[in-house]
Amino acid sequence: MQTLKIGTRGSPLALAQAHETRARLMQAHGLPEQAFEVMPISTSGDRIQDRPLSEAGGKGLFTKEIEEALLDGRIDIAVHSSKDMPTVLPDGLELITFLPREDARDAFIGKTVKRIADLPHGATVGSSSLRRQALLRRMRPDFEVVMFRGNVQTRLRKLDEGVAEGTILAYAGLKRLGLEHVVTDLMSLKDFPPAPGQGAIGIETRIGDREVERMLAAIHHVPTGQALACERAFLAALDGSCRTPIAGHATVSGEKLDFTGLIISPDGTESHEVRLDGEAADAAEIGLDAARTVRARAGAKFFDGWA
Repeated sequence: MQTLKIGTRGSPLALAQAHETRARLMQAHGLPEQAFEVMPISTSGDRIQDRPLSEAGGKGLFTKEIEEALLDGRIDIAVHSSKDMPTVLPDGLELITFLPREDARDAFIGKTVKRIADLPHGATVGSSSLRRQALLRRMRPDFEVVMFRGNVQTRLRKLDEGVAEGTILAYAGLKRLGLEHVVTDLMSLKDFPPAPGQGAIGIETRIGDREVERMLAAIHHVPTGQALACERAFLAALDGSCRTPIAGHATVSGEKLDFTGLIISPDGTESHEVRLDGEAADAAEIGLDAARTVRARAGAKFFDGWA
């Protein structure tokens, strides 16, 4: 039996996601663990820790080396955090499989207080995400928001060392690592909307690899795939990257899809929200319509300086 090689970043969270993918494939096809090989790959995004990703090259820094391994055949599938995926993929690759989505909310971890509202005036909060930084500034303009790079464990260590009085991380990642106990408060989807793709594991493959497609079809979660099609279309139409503070979240119930999207200025002083619903089968078109709507509301000048 040929071994299926699973490519992933080497962080504890990335490995947890790869192991979840392997477990689902084992169960779906009745295969032993030995039928799969998890292959950690170091990415530029993991190695660059001294500056924001927006200055270093954007989301593709977390996928470039993994996608190169996929294209040259060193791995058969690539497992990603969907929110880290660029909207344009390299020629020959496709993102075709999504596992059931975890909780998409952001989680606050306070060092001395439980809630953001309880932080003192001028408190320091750490985050590397432009979206989270902008939302924090919208909530509390008095905050000093500092860059927090690194994996989950690194960011928690920085918090313990007193670099900041609080930080915000994806609740899904903390759950997958068994670290729910560090969360002091959960942010509401309404007041603190998540990044497009947050909480969803995406699996990338080579176009035309029929045997791999057949295997993955057994673990694909259709509602998550529809929600992500909407969110990624919204992001793509707005030229979404690590340089753009954009939030978007779709939910699917039966045949219906509801989507809420937000664009916000980096300083948090101006934001525009859009809500649309429709048939889940039209997910990508709903995302595109939402992007057109919010662009019209914001006006061309809102996007000056984003590129």
